[in-house]
Amino acid sequence: MITVRILQSRSFQKKVKKLRKKEKIALDAEINIIVENPSVGVEKKGDLQGVFVHKFKVKTTLYLLSYRLRDENLELITLGPHENYYRDLKNYLKNP
Repeated sequence: MITVRILQSRSFQKKVKKLRKKEKIALDAEINIIVENPSVGVEKKGDLQGVFVHKFKVKTTLYLLSYRLRDENLELITLGPHENYYRDLKNYLKNP
């Protein structure tokens, strides 16, 4: 069986710290879904080529979780609601 290492960007870690306990539990479940099937997210095009975005809801809030695959690693890039999400994601990818 292939083991997948999960890496977290600084941006992702900062966003997770701000989540409530129920939101963290929902996030963990979504990360497990991604680990089992990395193609569950939608691959982006253009500037964001190679980045996948997985959408999920916690209560009424829609969250977007971006990630990419690097060899045997799953890199969690950032997390947040849709507002300014792609702008922040592009900024992070240009200046990691």
